[in-house]
Order: sequence, then structure tokens, then C-alpha cells
Amino acid sequence: MKILAIESSCDETAAAVVEDGKTVLSNVINTQIELHKEFGGVVPEVASRKHIENISGVVDKALDDAKMTLEDVDAVAVTYGPGLVGALLVGVSTAKALSFAAKKPLIPVHHIKGHICANYIEHPDFKPPFICLVASGGHSHIVYVKDFAEYKVLAKTNDDAAGEAFDKVSRVLGLGYPGGPAIQEYAKKGNPEAISFPRVNMGEDGFDFSFSGVKTAVINYIHNAEQKNIEINKADVAASFQKAVTDVLSNHLIECAKKYNVERIALAGGVAANKPLRDCCEELAKKHKLEFVCPSLKLCTDNAAMIGCAAYFEWQNGKTADMTLNAIANLPLE
Repeated sequence: MKILAIESSCDETAAAVVEDGKTVLSNVINTQIELHKEFGGVVPEVASRKHIENISGVVDKALDDAKMTLEDVDAVAVTYGPGLVGALLVGVSTAKALSFAAKKPLIPVHHIKGHICANYIEHPDFKPPFICLVASGGHSHIVYVKDFAEYKVLAKTNDDAAGEAFDKVSRVLGLGYPGGPAIQEYAKKGNPEAISFPRVNMGEDGFDFSFSGVKTAVINYIHNAEQKNIEINKADVAASFQKAVTDVLSNHLIECAKKYNVERIALAGGVAANKPLRDCCEELAKKHKLEFVCPSLKLCTDNAAMIGCAAYFEWQNGKTADMTLNAIANLPLE
């Protein structure tokens, strides 16, 4: 089963060809990071226009790299939500056109399912049930993966996503965009125990996230120092903020695994590329005797290989779409 997959939910225009859900024949990513740096974050209108410019070339290269034509693939898959609606529409429209022209089935894929399924690509023996922390610029979820196509959300953020908090704190510290890599690098020179920033537990079980508080605490700390003309150690601020976020993310993941008596845990999403978070989760997994996996850095950020992987399991579960498929910006995880 060879699937041509398309991903355009934010600022990466991506296409891939994936065989049987786990073998990546090609994986092409055209990123817009440099374009959005001057704005300190993704500008939706700009992202949408660049997707229109890039999408045809990215799809053609994905097919060329796989040494295939559109006639050789068995289905076309696409991310249809959640994400920036204009960006999503570019991918959805392209996938529908290709599906219609080539008379191939169209498989709609939830973006978060794609991130979770990235773990199967490099860990083919890893399988459900497991609990996965999905953390990115737009999402912070803990998901119970009961089966390859069966998901239950155990926790989510009540306000800012983890990646969004990283971006905003990085901006305040003057470290640039994207915030995650910038803070991780700068924090290496700081003391993570220097400043005690808040760790928040929310929801009925205390598993839900809230990162607006820690973000505001950092901003207030900096502003108070400026008002008193006190010089701050930015590296200490970066390191302490990073530790506050990674502590909450990793501890909630472990506590969920313990509550639901699950022996396997995983990471996914752009924030999963954060080394302190990966190290912390791995250390806690060993302590609690849990199997732990996470994707390589390239598969943490948005890509189409993960969409092709998820599409394979959606296909096996009988999920396809017709030409009425539309982009859904706030698509919930079923």
C-alpha cells in the first residue's frame, strides 16, 4: 500500500510517499522558518501564499525521490486539521485534485494522529497500547493510544501550548524565533534551579496543562528587574523556564501511564525535539520501568511521512473522504 501524503497545516510544505505505513520511500519538507523569523512567529496569510507557491514542486519531488509517478501510488492522504485554515486548504485542495485526476482514494488525516504515528516509522516494533505526549507550537495533549486507529485524549492545555510558551518567552528574552531551539541552546549556559517558576496542574485528575502562568511569571520577573534596574541572568531565566515546562510535561506523562496501567510511553510533536524533555522522559521511564520511544528530530517537526503512516491505519479502519472534504482549523481528536 503506497500512499502519497501531503502536510501543510502550518509553515512547512511537505509531501512523502510511504509504503505500508512504516517504510518511507521519500520525505520532502520545504520550511518557511527563515521567512517568518522577522515577524517573530508564523504569519498565516504569508504561510498560505508560500504553500501555494511550493506545493506542486514539493509533491513532484516526493514522487521523483520515490521513483514513482502518481499512477503508481494507491491512495492520496492529506492533513485536514487542525491548523491554520488557509494553509490547510492548500494541502486539501491539492490532495483532492490529485485524487480526482488519478482516480485514487482520498484519506483524511488528523494532524495530531500523524505526530503520534511518527513513532512507528523508526520503531516498527512499537505498538499500542501506549500513552503519548504530543507537544508542539499549537498543541499540548496526552493521548491514550488504545489501538492503531483508536485514541482517547487524557489531558490537554487550557491556554497556551508548550511550544507557544517557548516562542513568547524567547521573544521577551530577545532570543529570536523559533523559541524552542533558541531557549534550549541559551539555557545550556544557565542554572535550571536558579529561579522557581510555577508548575501548574489542572483538570479533574490534575493532568491538564496551563502554560500561560509560567509565561507570565517569566515576563513579570524580567519587568520587575528592569523597573528596579537590576541586571538579570538571561541564561538562568531560560534554563529555569525550560525546566519548569519540561518538569510538568514529563511528570504528567508518567502519572498518566501509572494511572492507566500502561507500560509504554512516547513523545511526539515539535517540542519533543527538546533534548532536556527527551532526557527527562527517558530517565523517568527507566525509573518506573516503562518502555519509552520518541521520533528523531526530523520526524518531530511537521512532515508528510508521519501523515502517510497515520493514513495507512486510517485506511485499514475504512476511513476515506470524497470531494466534499474541507479543512477544519480546530478539528478535535476523536
